[in-house]
Amino acid sequence: MGSKDTLFSGKQTINCRGRLIDFAVPRVMGILNITPDSFYDGGRFQQEKTVLTQVTSMIRDGADIIDIGAASSRPGAEEIPEAEEMSRLKIALHAIRHEFPDILLSIDTFRANVAEYGVKEYGADMVNDISSGLIDNRMLSVIGTLKVPYIMMHMQGTPATMQVNPEYDDVVRELLAFFADRTTAARNAGIIDIIVDPGFGFGKTLQHNFQLLKRLKLFEMLGLPIMAGFSRKSMITRSLNIQPEAALNGTTVLNILALNNGANMLRVHDVLEAAEAVKLFMIYRDAED
Repeated sequence: MGSKDTLFSGKQTINCRGRLIDFAVPRVMGILNITPDSFYDGGRFQQEKTVLTQVTSMIRDGADIIDIGAASSRPGAEEIPEAEEMSRLKIALHAIRHEFPDILLSIDTFRANVAEYGVKEYGADMVNDISSGLIDNRMLSVIGTLKVPYIMMHMQGTPATMQVNPEYDDVVRELLAFFADRTTAARNAGIIDIIVDPGFGFGKTLQHNFQLLKRLKLFEMLGLPIMAGFSRKSMITRSLNIQPEAALNGTTVLNILALNNGANMLRVHDVLEAAEAVKLFMIYRDAED
């Protein structure tokens, strides 16, 4: 039997500019970093040709959404000028929209002007904000006006400071309170479709990350789709004493645990492996007892 849309299981659909995305089947979001300094794939996808090659591969491998980031949010990252972020996005968005007019695109930014640019000029379908509107106080009102889905992530501090001794009394309880507050603010700004992301690795220790993963199902009480992003992060590399290049297997393990604990979407560099994980999880979930 498939999952049902109940209060505890959460909202099962979002509206992407007239297209309904059903989360009864978990979705895969492919990461496209068009930055020179991202922690894993920085510098690989800055030219139109390499961008299109990567997007072609991700679509073929089963990506439901492509998430385009033009400014690194790795630990310790410094902000780049807004104009530079837009300039990087322009190259990628123009090429992708021309070649793949129907693929769902997400803009990974915490700047309202950049979000507005991506949606209005290139028809981006949603916005993924690591700050939940706390870095740019115009973000929520802009998203409310644009009427696109909004992914809100929790981060303690900023990318430049987030891993400097993060502390919580109870990380799960504090994040649930955070999302309750931010979703209320988003609703008041006119945002209809919201996805929550606990922000694994963003202002959390290893222990915090694993506590969040173990208790991820509690986030279903928010009644919203849950996104999980572990892809090749230090949560894996530090635990296993490996480099990001060797962290695919660890990523898949955590993806499966997240799916089993209620995640509705996986944000990944490696789309094929995530799509296979979703397929196997669905067979397992729907197997007759």
